[in-house]
Parts: sequence; structure tokens; C-alpha cells
Amino acid sequence: MAKKVAVIGAGVSGLVSLKCCVDEGLEPTCFERTEDIGGLWRFKEDVEDGRASIYQSVISNTSKEMSCFSDFPMPEDFPNFLHNSKLLEYFRIFAREFDLLKYIQFQTTVLSVRKHPDFSSSGQWEVVTESNGKKQSAVFDAVMVCSGHHILPHIPLDSFPGIEKFKGQYFHSRQYKHPEGFEGKHILVIGLGNSASDIAVELSKKAAQVFISTRHGSWVMSRISEDGYPWDMVLHTRFISMFRNVLSRFKIIRKWMMEQQMNRWFDHANYGLQPQNKHLMKEPVVNDDLPSRILYGAIKVKSRVIELTETSAIFEDGTVEEDIDVIVFATGYTFSFPFLEESVVKVKDNTVSLYKYMFPPHLEKSTLACIGFIQPLGSIFPTVELQARWATRVFKGLCTLPSEKTMMADTIKRNEKRIDLFGKSQSQTLQTDYIDYLDELASEIGAKPDLLSLLLKDPKLAVKLYFGPCNSYQYRLTGPGQWKGARSAIVTQKKRILKPLKTRALTTSSTLLVSFLLKILGLLAISVAFFFQLQF
Repeated sequence: MAKKVAVIGAGVSGLVSLKCCVDEGLEPTCFERTEDIGGLWRFKEDVEDGRASIYQSVISNTSKEMSCFSDFPMPEDFPNFLHNSKLLEYFRIFAREFDLLKYIQFQTTVLSVRKHPDFSSSGQWEVVTESNGKKQSAVFDAVMVCSGHHILPHIPLDSFPGIEKFKGQYFHSRQYKHPEGFEGKHILVIGLGNSASDIAVELSKKAAQVFISTRHGSWVMSRISEDGYPWDMVLHTRFISMFRNVLSRFKIIRKWMMEQQMNRWFDHANYGLQPQNKHLMKEPVVNDDLPSRILYGAIKVKSRVIELTETSAIFEDGTVEEDIDVIVFATGYTFSFPFLEESVVKVKDNTVSLYKYMFPPHLEKSTLACIGFIQPLGSIFPTVELQARWATRVFKGLCTLPSEKTMMADTIKRNEKRIDLFGKSQSQTLQTDYIDYLDELASEIGAKPDLLSLLLKDPKLAVKLYFGPCNSYQYRLTGPGQWKGARSAIVTQKKRILKPLKTRALTTSSTLLVSFLLKILGLLAISVAFFFQLQF
């Protein structure tokens, strides 16, 4: 008899968890408190309690080839970076293709998840839900928590003396939807994350003036990288990951290299954006417009706010900005598990002790996993997919976890490494490296590609895997869940990147041939010079 699995939430993590359950022959039931799928990525005009909220203009920061699920490429005509409505369309196509909707109970809230009386032997959970005012209870063999961590806004009003005197409007960025209604206003945005930057840029097109206040600064990147390719296709390669890991032992060199890389687009010090701790690998802001809006004065970067008055803001450097009409607190989120007892998962200082960001290490039976409670430096979608693939195989008994002692030691060591790499800021408590973590998860299920073996059998593919973008298809080349289309998806990804850009027919230029010949001549010249150097 198939094991029954409760999946809490029908956002990205919930949908891919459903598919992984089905792939492993498990029997899932998904509980979604709203009327539709999509979670964070489904825009709604109104803010709803208990549900993530985004603004209308949100566009993905990771590209489609690096964000799609491992056996389901996005349509080739989709743009490389997706508006939230386009991303939601992909999730709908995914759900239809794998017939996932039939497993979802909509408008059903999970009230509690408690250990069954015989948990120590059965590992089962009693899940109590409510729908249309009616409560129900059911027993499940395992639980996948996919409820997200962008729900409870963090507004540290105690850190802003005088806020009670402020006569203008203030709210958390979660409440922001679009720039209409802010025409002619003087607006102060607190924070310098992706949401803060997006909102500041958008408001600066309507407002009289926008100020953005930051305590520590941040690196800012464009979505466009070398030769116009998406940034993550260029930076997230195994070669660069290996190089970065080597440099991590030499902090001075790592700091210098990172500074050089990040300042290639513009000098952050000149724009007031340079991070206070330049050596930290804190998640950079991805925004194509912020530097230009600063350049012509629509946005002014300010230091930390130390006090507010009825109409003004006083900053750490002693400067004052008058006539502030609106304050937007883009100060992040806290997270909680209101349906779980603290004895199962305890949140303290916005951190939670989970083995590899997934499993509570102290449970007698490993039958509960948190999916998506993580912030990788790359796309979240392939990350949660690998988490779900591993969790379902643990539930099925095909993979086993180590002892509680080993898991706790790993969790402590991982947290120390996280602080060393990303710092102690509340916004960084879920941060992790990208490729290393993906490989770690893939190794647990036997899906990590063997590059040495591939180099002997398929050298062309091995080179692409090492020097090319590390996308999700790599984790379907071997092991359980192997997909026959994985190799083809890897070697044809450039075609899918360029397809939506090729909207104007161009005649082939003879300069391409000339450029090719010049490169050949250049290589010949270098070879000849090297030969004569050896002779003399």
C-alpha cells in the first residue's frame, strides 16, 4: 500500500513535491488555503493574511534555462527573464502536464500537524484542516511543509525613533502593488534588497523624489552579462564554483576578486552602494535600472535612518531630508510554522535547526521535511526540486539519514560556514551557496553527474557540464528519475536562450567570416611566437 503524504501549500515547492511523490509511487494530498496554485508568483491586487504578496511588475531574477524543472524545459519562445504572470503560466502548464491538480484541496487551511500517538514506531502524523468552516482530521505517513517564508512582514519600528510622530504614510513593501497614487510624493524606501530596489526604481518614475536608505550597502548586478547572455548562465558554472571555493581559503584575494567582478559594470563607491563588508558573499541586488536612476537624480542613496520627525528623516551621517510623504519598509520577513509544535520545529532569531535546511534532526522517524526554506545564490526552483526528490526517497525508505548526533554536528558546522560567507544579518539566515548545495542534494539520491566518467564516454557533454551553465538538466543524466531528454536539453539550451530574442530577420554579414579568419590568424601568430621563444 502506497504511503500517504500531506503536502502543505501549492506554490512552486508544493507543486514539484506533488510530482516527486507521484514519481516515487507515493499517495500525496496537497492542502492549499487559497483558490489557486502559484503561491508567491500569483499576483493579486489585494493583500491577504497568510499568503505571500508581490507587486504587479515583479520579474524573475534568474533566467528561464536556470529556473525550469529538470525534466520540463520552459517553452523556447518564453523570454529569458519572466514576468510573474508568465512564470505562473509555466507552473500551470507543468501542473497540467503531470496531472497534479487532482491531488490539491483548495481553500483548505492546515490548522495543526501533530505526531500520531504511535509516532515513535509508525512515524505518522495527524493533520487537522479546515475548509468552509468544517474541520477534518486525517493521518499521513509523511508531511512536506511547502508554505514559504515570505508571509510575515518584519517591520522593526523600535529601530526608528520618532516613527510615532511621523505624519505621513508608512507600510511594509508587502503592501505595495503599483506606483499609481504616489505621483509628486517624496518617498523614503528603507532597505536595499531586490524588493527595495525594484520599488524605488518604479516609484521614481512617478514621485517627485525617492530616497533609499541602506545600513550596509549592496552589490548591484544587471540581468545582462557577457555577450548579452543572462547573468546566471555565465556565473553559475562548475568551473567558476570550483575557482571560488579555492579562493575562499584566501579571504584577501577573494575580497579583491569579488570587488573587481562587481565593479565591472559601475563603481559602487561612486554611487553610495558599496557594501560595508565587501568580502561577504551576500546575495547581490539584481536590477538593470537602479544605477541609471541614481545617475540622473531620481533616486538618492542615503545612510541609515537614526530618527524620524513629523515630516523629515535624519540620517546617520547627519544629513536631513525634509517633506517626506511616504516611508516604505522593505525590511524583509520573519517566518514561522503556526501549525507545527515547537517540539517539532522551533524558530529562534529567525533561524531554524534543520539538517541540510530540510529535516528536523531530533525526530525518531524522518517523516517530515521542509521544502523551500532556503535562499540559494541561484534559482530556487531547481533547488526545491532536488530537495523534494531527496525527501520522497527518504519517506519511501530508499535513502536514510545519519544519526541525530551527526545531523546536529553538520547543522552547526553549516551555520558557522554560512555566517563566515554571508554574515549574521537576519536577511541571510537561509542563505546558501548554489552549485555545492545542488550537488550535495543530488549525491544523496545518486543523481550527481560523474564528470570524469563522462569525459571518457562523452567529452563534449563533460566540457559543457564543467564550463557551461549548471542547470537542472544535469541532475537527470543519471540515477533515479533519469530523463532521456536531459542531454539534448543541455546541448540545445543556447537555442532556447536566443529564440525569443530573434524577432527581427537579419541578413548574414560577411564580417562574421572576416572575424573568424582574424581569430585563426591570431592563433597562428601566437603559435609562431611561442615556437620562436622556445628556439631562442
